[in-house]
Amino acid sequence: MTDDGAIVSLARRAGIAPEWEDYAGKPHIVSIESIKRILASLGLPCGTCAEVSHSRQTLKAKALPPLVTATVGEPINLPISLRQNPDRIRIIYEDGTSADLAAHADWRGLQFSGIVSPGYHTIEIGHHRMTIAVAPRRCLTVADIAPGERVWGIAAQIYGLRSVGDCGIGDMAGVTALAKAAAKLKADILALSPLHALFSADPSHYSPYSPSSRLFYNPLHADARKLFGEERVTKAAAAAGVETLAQNLEQSLLIDWPQSARVKLSIFRRLFEDFSATDLRSAPATALAMDFASFRAAGGTLLEDQTRFEALHAQMLSADRSAWSWSDWPRQWRDPTSADVKSFAERKKDEVAFYCFLQWIADRSIAAAQREAKQAGMRIGLLADLAVGMSGAGSHAWTSQKDILVGLEIGAPPDLYNAKGQNWGLTTFSPRALATTGFAPFIATLQASLRHAGGLRIDHVMGLLRLWVIPHGADSKEGAYLAFPIDDLMCLTALESLRHHAVVIGEDLGTVPAGFRDRMAQTGIYGMRVLWFERERSRFTPPQAWSADCVAMTSTHDLPTVAGWWRGKDIAARAELGLVSDTEAEQAERASDRRSLWRAFRHAKVAKGAAPAAADTSAGIDAAVKFLAETKSELALLPLEDALALEDQPNLPGTINEYPNWRRRYPGHAGDLLDATPIRRRLEPLTRRGRP
Repeated sequence: MTDDGAIVSLARRAGIAPEWEDYAGKPHIVSIESIKRILASLGLPCGTCAEVSHSRQTLKAKALPPLVTATVGEPINLPISLRQNPDRIRIIYEDGTSADLAAHADWRGLQFSGIVSPGYHTIEIGHHRMTIAVAPRRCLTVADIAPGERVWGIAAQIYGLRSVGDCGIGDMAGVTALAKAAAKLKADILALSPLHALFSADPSHYSPYSPSSRLFYNPLHADARKLFGEERVTKAAAAAGVETLAQNLEQSLLIDWPQSARVKLSIFRRLFEDFSATDLRSAPATALAMDFASFRAAGGTLLEDQTRFEALHAQMLSADRSAWSWSDWPRQWRDPTSADVKSFAERKKDEVAFYCFLQWIADRSIAAAQREAKQAGMRIGLLADLAVGMSGAGSHAWTSQKDILVGLEIGAPPDLYNAKGQNWGLTTFSPRALATTGFAPFIATLQASLRHAGGLRIDHVMGLLRLWVIPHGADSKEGAYLAFPIDDLMCLTALESLRHHAVVIGEDLGTVPAGFRDRMAQTGIYGMRVLWFERERSRFTPPQAWSADCVAMTSTHDLPTVAGWWRGKDIAARAELGLVSDTEAEQAERASDRRSLWRAFRHAKVAKGAAPAAADTSAGIDAAVKFLAETKSELALLPLEDALALEDQPNLPGTINEYPNWRRRYPGHAGDLLDATPIRRRLEPLTRRGRP
C-alpha cells in the first residue's frame, strides 16, 4: 500500500499543486485519487511503493536536455553534473559560423558567459550536442513598429464575414476585403478568430476554440480563387451542382455549418479532381503543380500525419458515427505509425492528397490575405488567435500521443461565476514531454500560428505558468493546478516574436496568479483590458489610468457587445435559457451600471448630459469608442460587432446548442461594412494616430 504523503511529495516535485485557493480565499485539498490519475498522465505512476520510488528517481535524473533557453547577453547556467570541466565547449550559430565558449563547472552546474546573437544555436560539450534558444529580452512591441504612436485595429469573426462565393462560411476573401477597408481608415491590425484545423469529416464540431490541430488550418476558410482564379472555381461549383444552394446559403443570417461545409468541400473536391487531371499530369509541370509539390515536401511528416488522420477519420465515421474519437477506433488504427495505417495511406493516396490540397489552398490564401493587408498600409496586418488547447479526439492527439496529457482535460476551478468549475473539453502538452522533446511541439505551434501573421493572441495566457487539469470523466472541481516551465515558454515566445516580426497579446482575463501580469510586461506580451472589467465596484476606471502595455478593448467574443450590454440584451438571452436566477435584480444592476459608465464617459469628456435610455444604444457605443481612444494603451482593438452596433455576442459561455454560438454572420459584404457615414464617424477617434 502506498503512502499518501509520498504521493503528495511526488506530486509537488512533478509540478502538481496538491491544494488550491478559490476566489473567496478558501483553501481546498486535491484528492489523492485525482493526484494519482494526474501523475499517471505525466508518465509517473504511483500505484505501488515501487512505482513511487521509480517515478521519484525519474524526476531526479539529470542529463543534458535537448534544448535550453537563454536571454541575449545574460550569463547561462546549465544545471547539469559534470565530473570535471569539459575540454572544449563550442557553439555553432544558426548561420553556420562557430566559436569556442569559455565555461567552468561548479556545484550549480556548467556556467558560461552570455550569447549576444538571438536564434536557435547548437552547443557541443565534448561528444554531446544540444540546442540553445537565445531570445531577446522582450517580444516585438508597438514601440518597435510605430515609435511614439498608438495603433488600433478591428477584431472580427472570420466565419461571419461575407463575400461572393463563400458558400455561407466566411473565408480569406472576406478577410482581405475587410483588411483593405480598415487600412483605409488607418487601422494597422485585423484580429481574427482562430484559423485552426477542425474536423473536415464532421463539420458539426465547429467551435474555433476546440481544434483538432493547432498546427494546420481550417480549409473552410480558404479562398481557392487566390490560386485558381474566378473562372476555374466557378467551373468547379457548376460541376459539383451546388451553385444555387451555395448562393442560398450565402444569404442566410446564421451559418448552417454542416450544409455549408458539404457544399464548400464538394467544390474543393471538384477543383482537386480538375487539378489532378490537368496540372499534376502536365509535362512540364505547371507552376501550381510545382508549388503544391513544394508545399507537401515542406510539410513533411507533420502534414502527412494530419492528412492521414483526416482521411482515416472520414472512413471511420462513414462506417460508424460513434467512432468519433481515435481512442474508440480498433487498436490497429490508434497508432499512426502502424503497418495498417501506412497501408491505408498507400491505398487511399488520392484521398490523402486531397487533404494535402485543402491545407495548401488554405495556407496560400491566408498568406495572400496577410500580404495584401500589409500592402494596403497595415503595419501589423493579421493577428492570429492561438486556442489554449486541442481536442483529445483530434489529429494532434492521435499523431503525438506522447506529447500531450492523455487522460486529462483542461478547464478552470469553481469561481464566483461558475460554481461547478469549467471543463473546456480540451487537452494540451505535457510539461514533461515539452522538456524531453526540446519544446518542439510548442515551437511548432507558435511557428504555425505566426507563419502568415503580424501578431498573435494567446488564449488563456496563464497556461504558460499553470493550467487546471481534470482527470477524464471527473467533475471539474476534482482537478488540480499543473505547473508549466514558464521561463522557457516565455523565452521561446519572445524569440518567435522576433523571428516573425510579430506582436504578442495574452488573454489574461479571469483568475490571474499574483505577479503574472508583471512577468507578461517584462516579456513584452500585451495583456487585455476590457471596458466591462476596468472598474472598482461601481466606479469605472478613467481612461488615463488604463495600462499602456495592454490592449484596450470594449468587449470580447465571450462577452456582451456594447449595444447588447446597453440594452440588456445579454440578460434577456440568458434569462430565456434559464441562466439567470433573478432577472429583475440583474436588470436593476445593469441600469445602475449604465449610469456609472455614463458618469465615467462624462468625466473623460467623451459624453455630455444625462445617461441615455437603454434603447438608445448608439449614444452608448459612440461614447465607448471615444473612451477607448482616450486610454493610454499602446494598442486598441474594437470588435467589429461594436463598430457595427450589433447587439448579439458571438458566443454565450455556458451554452452549446441553446444559443447560436459561432454562427452569426455580419450584415453586408466584408469590404463594405465600414463604409457607412455613421460607422466612419464612430471610428474617427481611433483613426487619429498618435498617443492621446
